[in-house]
Amino acid sequence: MIQIEDMQLAAALLREPSLSAAARALDVTPPALSMRLRKLEATLGLSLATRTARRLSLTPEGERFAREAAALLGQIEGLRESMQRDDQRLTGTLRIAAPFGYGRQYIAPMLARFARLHPGLSVQLDLRETPWPDRHDADAVIHIGTVRDSSWVARTLSANERWLCASPEYLRLHGVPRVPRDVMAHGCISIRENDEDVTLWHVRPASRAAARAKPQTLRISPAYVTNDGGVARQWAEQGMGLVLRSEWDAADAVARGTLVRVLADWQFDSAPVTLLVPSRKGRTARVQAIVEFLAESFGAREK
Repeated sequence: MIQIEDMQLAAALLREPSLSAAARALDVTPPALSMRLRKLEATLGLSLATRTARRLSLTPEGERFAREAAALLGQIEGLRESMQRDDQRLTGTLRIAAPFGYGRQYIAPMLARFARLHPGLSVQLDLRETPWPDRHDADAVIHIGTVRDSSWVARTLSANERWLCASPEYLRLHGVPRVPRDVMAHGCISIRENDEDVTLWHVRPASRAAARAKPQTLRISPAYVTNDGGVARQWAEQGMGLVLRSEWDAADAVARGTLVRVLADWQFDSAPVTLLVPSRKGRTARVQAIVEFLAESFGAREK
């Protein structure tokens, strides 16, 4: 007889990249998970996965079983929630995925306030380098930058401009860029994230002073590259070059004087902070609650 634990096992193998990751998600050891999988295969009389020394892959039968198991688990959870709506209490687990820096600085404090409002709810915050599209089992995802090819519903939380900045010492030694093409003569720090072309910068006039100028595209040759925005900002503060950084991260450094914003009359492509959740059909009460809470917290409007 198939148990709920068997369906949870299959669903975890479908969404997680490895057996060890699935074991962590279910809070069991990999050997225990492997033993449970063998018992399930014996019960069904089917091979659900192929195993090698490095990875585990679902067979076509295993993938079908896992997808149907995940759907059934969703229905069970929805039934439980529907029986609890009369008292308006939220229960169960809410899983949020967010980028490391932004999630730590902004989303974590908000979720702490949200959790205090709903003591019956278990809140999980998963900080990742690329929370989208690698959403795994998240109920909602915070994404910074343009969203492409998404079947999920997107809500913009913050416009989040990108600022071109450098340290005062760097600008003293190398000069201040006055027009976009001046950037080509400077050392630039690039951030490799979200599969974007980080060497292509689009810039257009943002003020009356630059209104007569035309939009420009800059193809830079980075002097330094990192996949961590915080590291890029620190390098810029240490005088290593120009950095194009999100307003949310650069604003404090500019206020402290460790960075100076340059080309302020020009606007680079923004990196909006976006909340992504599944379609409205079948959305759980706890997901709807976090959507409304974050929208109110940010004063956001849905796309």
